[in-house]
Amino acid sequence: MDPEGQEETRDECDDKQVVTEIMSRCFIPTLITNTPWEGFHFVGHEIRIAEATDCYGAVVWPSALVLCHFLETNAKQYNMVDKNVIEIGAGTGLLSIVASLLGAYVTATDLPELLGNLQYNISRNTKMKCKHMPQVKELSWGVALEKNFPRSSNNFDYVLAADVVYAHPFLEELLATFDHLCRETTIILWAMKFRLEKENKFVDRFKELFDLEELSSFPSLDIKLYKAMKKNRRSA
Repeated sequence: MDPEGQEETRDECDDKQVVTEIMSRCFIPTLITNTPWEGFHFVGHEIRIAEATDCYGAVVWPSALVLCHFLETNAKQYNMVDKNVIEIGAGTGLLSIVASLLGAYVTATDLPELLGNLQYNISRNTKMKCKHMPQVKELSWGVALEKNFPRSSNNFDYVLAADVVYAHPFLEELLATFDHLCRETTIILWAMKFRLEKENKFVDRFKELFDLEELSSFPSLDIKLYKAMKKNRRSA
């Protein structure tokens, strides 16, 4: 086999190994309860997430697992302790829960119709377990950003996003939200599943405002993990 082919085979093996490790963090409850839930193991805790199959935002997608695994296994380089973190499109809250268990001040945000389930999951999995109790707030992308999240008080160290780009008509509003929430020093950690051409086009638009670095790629899941910061930052 030629060297290039050997490299591809090695990358495929590495991908499968890491993906297997990530997916092994999920478990299905053995007992049937009134509220259906799915279980996950992160940061030494058993996390129980209530899902709803009738809504995109009430299901745990693989991109969230990828980012949870990354935060846990890179806790030294991306230290969450006492950091100010906001998650956009938090959905079921799994990623915000993991960031909270890692010691961050977390604000989990999503559409108003998802906040009930989001608050339920966060409360049941973080109460008496976290250094800082996470907050849940409404955030509709591009809507009343200055009113609800004034730039003067935005001091986020990290913006977390998992699978926020898909077949919806609010991509420009999503980009405006990223831009509004970030200061020059804010780090975006973003996991994205590539499904359609829209994803590639959004990445191109995103790169007009942000310096984008690919941290990891998982071809078997069609997911990439990115780090981003605002362009034209002053030198630290």
